[in-house]
Amino acid sequence: MNNAIYAIQKPDNESLLTYAAGTPERAALEKELKRISSETVEIPLIIAGKPVKTGDTGKVVMPHDHGHVLATYHLAGKKEAEEAVEAAMKAKEAWLTLSWIERASIMLKAAELLSKKYRYTIVAATMLGQSKTVHQAEVEAACETIDFLRFNAYFAGQIYGEQPFSNIDQLNRVEYRPVEGFIYTISPFNFTAIASNLNMSVALMGNTTVWKPATTSLLSSWILMKVFMEAGLPAGVINFLPGQGSVISSVVMNHPDLGGIHFTGSNGTFNTLWKTAAANLEKFKSYPRIVGETGGKDFIMIHNSANPLEAATAIIRGSFEYQGQKCSASSRVYIPRSLWPEISEHVKKQASEIKMGDPSDFSTFLNAVIDEKSFDNIMKYIELAKKSPDCEIVHGGNGDKSRGYFVEPTIILTTDPDFITMKEEIFGPVVTLHIYEDEKYEETLHLCNETSPYGLTGSIFSTDRSAMVRACQVLRFAAGNFYLNDKPTGAMVGLQPFGGARASGTNDKAGGRLNLVRWTSPRTIKETFLPATDFRYPYMD
Repeated sequence: MNNAIYAIQKPDNESLLTYAAGTPERAALEKELKRISSETVEIPLIIAGKPVKTGDTGKVVMPHDHGHVLATYHLAGKKEAEEAVEAAMKAKEAWLTLSWIERASIMLKAAELLSKKYRYTIVAATMLGQSKTVHQAEVEAACETIDFLRFNAYFAGQIYGEQPFSNIDQLNRVEYRPVEGFIYTISPFNFTAIASNLNMSVALMGNTTVWKPATTSLLSSWILMKVFMEAGLPAGVINFLPGQGSVISSVVMNHPDLGGIHFTGSNGTFNTLWKTAAANLEKFKSYPRIVGETGGKDFIMIHNSANPLEAATAIIRGSFEYQGQKCSASSRVYIPRSLWPEISEHVKKQASEIKMGDPSDFSTFLNAVIDEKSFDNIMKYIELAKKSPDCEIVHGGNGDKSRGYFVEPTIILTTDPDFITMKEEIFGPVVTLHIYEDEKYEETLHLCNETSPYGLTGSIFSTDRSAMVRACQVLRFAAGNFYLNDKPTGAMVGLQPFGGARASGTNDKAGGRLNLVRWTSPRTIKETFLPATDFRYPYMD
């Protein structure tokens, strides 16, 4: 089977289902929502392909109805973390020596399972466990996850096919080895697709992982793990380890075989991991690869040539889809004074039409934030704005956590471009607007560039080409994904590789070949056909 050169055809992005009223997919999803809602799943650890139950358990609840328990899960301790590392290392040799096309076949089968057999299961679990609308769950938990699996297989083929030139007296090759050791993967709550990709992109290139999933998205992560195993992923390649991060990290981050970290989450956690790795360098066999995507304070810059309705719609969608719990969500907007009256009218009207509630109600646009800690943090920022003489609450500003963690879509207008809600990541349905004088467009571009420590996403709305070009120039390092006349969210695998720099991470571009290269350790092999038999060179005669 391995004497052929395989070339995986470039895939198309997975087609998006609408779930419109009366469609077969809507009926199937509603049935799955009812089934999952009626059950309480027990989630074990998976170490070396086997379920492990520690007896130390926690609960997975619906954020929009936190009295409703969806699952109980077992927490890993130090013992289980050590066993997971051992399992990852034991599985490594057989996995890395397997032909890459065999590894890719497992990824492609997982994509097909998610596209056909488990599509409604993964969408429903994400809706209920992470409080996402049907559209948001379909976009990422189904389509983006599938796209990652398929496109990564295609990109891997391109990488393996990149070989050096050879002269007639020699043969040169590059072997794309996996990273030596195991990879520690830490996934966030907000994207099911990220949880999948943090592990499967790494595994595709011949690595094995110890996976610490977010406890607030364990239901969808558990379904992913089961799909991976059904697709044929060998035991020990991915070890599923729910539990307290500090407990698991105390083992993983001190292990000599730590080969890398693949992370999406908060700046604080990522900084701690990086500092710990630096402090432990003498312990490691190799310098660990550290790849991370952290926070964002993403912006929309509006020029006075922009279409006010288009800009207003981008503010609403970019700021409030999935309750603003996207690292790419727009949370600060710069508006020219001449357009403010019309943009204000559109923004207020659209915000007033947003329906908030249970994601099982398909008419909702906004659901609950993930947990009480997040709710309290978001409300803290809103209260600061309410008390500030520099701010006005244009819309929303209220929250209720009695049954679910609901925060109204909140729009703050500030006269202070350095107000805290213009600078710090809130990770909730809160956007702050600042009005600038039209003639200060250039000055405001520089203000936008210098206000936040992040550099993830941003956008410019303008019909003036020179204004767009100037924004691209000034904001060159302010956004790793930059959008012209679009909201700064919604990057698609294979089309807009995603990632940012500055405080937003290492900018290794998930959804493209660059991320996969990071999980290889190339070895160049040169074969000389007729070795020299005399040490002398011609110049010596």
